[in-house]
Amino acid sequence: MRAQRLHYAWIILIVTFVGMLSAAGVRNAPGVIITPLETELGWSRTDISAAIAISLFIFGFGAPLGGMMLNRFGPRRMMLAGLTLIVIGLSAMTQMTELWQFHLWWGVLVGLGTGAISGTLGATIASRWFNKYRGEVLGVFSAAAAAGQFIFLPLLIGVNDQFGWQALVWTLAAICAGAAVVIVFFMRDQPEDAKLSAYGETTSISTVTDNRSTSMREALKTRDFWLLAGSFFVCGYTTNGMIGTHLLPHALEHGFVKAEMSWALALMGIMNMIGSLISGYLSERYDNRTLLAIYYGFRSLSLMALPFILQMQGMLIFSIIYGFDWVATVPPTVNLTAQRFGRKSLATIYGWIYFSHMLGAGIAAFAGGFFRERLGDYHGVFISAAIMGIVAVGLTMSMSRKTIPSRVKLAAAAGD
Repeated sequence: MRAQRLHYAWIILIVTFVGMLSAAGVRNAPGVIITPLETELGWSRTDISAAIAISLFIFGFGAPLGGMMLNRFGPRRMMLAGLTLIVIGLSAMTQMTELWQFHLWWGVLVGLGTGAISGTLGATIASRWFNKYRGEVLGVFSAAAAAGQFIFLPLLIGVNDQFGWQALVWTLAAICAGAAVVIVFFMRDQPEDAKLSAYGETTSISTVTDNRSTSMREALKTRDFWLLAGSFFVCGYTTNGMIGTHLLPHALEHGFVKAEMSWALALMGIMNMIGSLISGYLSERYDNRTLLAIYYGFRSLSLMALPFILQMQGMLIFSIIYGFDWVATVPPTVNLTAQRFGRKSLATIYGWIYFSHMLGAGIAAFAGGFFRERLGDYHGVFISAAIMGIVAVGLTMSMSRKTIPSRVKLAAAAGD
């Protein structure tokens, strides 16, 4: 009996994961380089946080921009363009001496580059290449950010301690250049380029595909768009902006050892990967609104406890609970966007919802540094993040229950 040939969609999944993993590694750098930049260049915590916030804002803007460009130029060109900008920005950073240069190289170039290789890219590729296991594939792409934390943070901390922050930046540039080479040889824009159909595609005449499309203008008039954008704003505030940027400096200021914290953050990354994959599975089978409410609820509880954690044992428990639902919110949010507005509109509309996520992240990144300098610690901003998590629970449970037509539901069921 002839062995079944591996569908090229799985190669695309691996290549996309590599690209997103590389970009995620870059996004994990700020927490490591804040203290060295303060020490060596004499910049204040607020000034450094402002540059990180700019990068997160532009990273977020890169998502809707990338969503629009994806349909025109395709994922392959977008990924190559993004990685090129990252490599240029990182290379220039190694020679910077002025604060404005940090704002330009990290804030603008790296922000745009990483924004092009973001959740919008993963959602688009999952939608184009997979009709079966789409939720699980979204979970894998979400796990790329978690894997970046697990793989890169201990590496970055070690390189920074041994060779300095410039070596750390060169390491990231080399990794992104290597990812670009992989993409050149193996990436394809859509199944037709490989003379294939999407994985799991059925030709049954009884199956109705979700071909709905909603313009951005129409989406802006709906309550669900603003609920999705609002909850994802909170997601960004409570993850990339607050914890991704300021957890390590906070821990070091409260007596935690850097080597131990690197492994606590790696544990958080492992739990993040597990949570993302489980969330992708659950999002195909349960009410996505309820899943989001659970995720935001547990995140809020863990953030409420963070200011009172003073021992490594408690930090490890925090890493497990908080890490489990860091990006677990992505698959349900993508699914709700597609169900409400149609998969043909996913790249554009989810791109703007993702922009809201990074807007929240940017505000949290700046607020963390600003209030740390004025209040003497991060406790107040951590509590603010916990309160916002509770608000997100209410936003998600206020979304429409019936978001997808019954004929499209039938198609989805047939695809399983």
